Amino acid sequence: MYKVLLVDYDSTSSMEMLQRMPKWNGIGFELDAYANSSADAIEFLDRNYFSLILVGMNGSHHDALFLCDYIRRKSRVPLVLIGGSIDFQLARKALYYQVNDYLPDPVSSVELTSCLLTVKGELDCVIDKNKALSWTPMENDAQPQPNIIERVKEYVDESLHQNITLKQISNSLHFNCSYLGQKFKYQENMTFNEYLLQQRMEKAKLLLENTDMKVYEVANEIGYSEMDWFYKKFKAYTGVSANEYRKMFSIIA
Repeated sequence: MYKVLLVDYDSTSSMEMLQRMPKWNGIGFELDAYANSSADAIEFLDRNYFSLILVGMNGSHHDALFLCDYIRRKSRVPLVLIGGSIDFQLARKALYYQVNDYLPDPVSSVELTSCLLTVKGELDCVIDKNKALSWTPMENDAQPQPNIIERVKEYVDESLHQNITLKQISNSLHFNCSYLGQKFKYQENMTFNEYLLQQRMEKAKLLLENTDMKVYEVANEIGYSEMDWFYKKFKAYTGVSANEYRKMFSIIA
């Protein structure tokens, strides 16, 4: 039985219809997991094995295509897009990501069943030839992708002296900014901006404790060009001003 991940960005409209339309077990598929966002889908993919990923386009063409891009960077697992409008540009992008089929609205049970049977035939053929055509969890991948959150943290560490935004980082790493923000919060239990502030303030503390740098030089070193803003953030973070903090460690020393 081939396991299917269903991704549906508009859960109020098509999930129930998709679950009801084909006789999944009767044609060799098992609707194994459901996600309503790219972030949730990627979490499923990182932990589970799937033979087919079915993506409902209603609700967000952009997110659906982002997910296709993410998947195609790592796997040749069959991808089927359903729903959405008949749009030439959309169809071109679907072809670019080499999806197995694209079924715009209105999708009939006959169309979807026929599509699934075609995919099953391809999967059966691949198995007969002892080849792999499925999504395997990242930890079992022969060439796992670097942890994207670790790459974000490395970027921050190397660029603290600059103006940093998650948008800049996501563009640099070729990731969707919204997804990256969600994944960062999920993994680190804090938002990206909270993490960035923490790293800046902790570095400022170290510089104040261990160097003779002027306070304005410390501020510049961690990306603050406006001193008033640095003073405000530092006091809110530590409970004392930067000068008071340095004096505390001078007394201790």
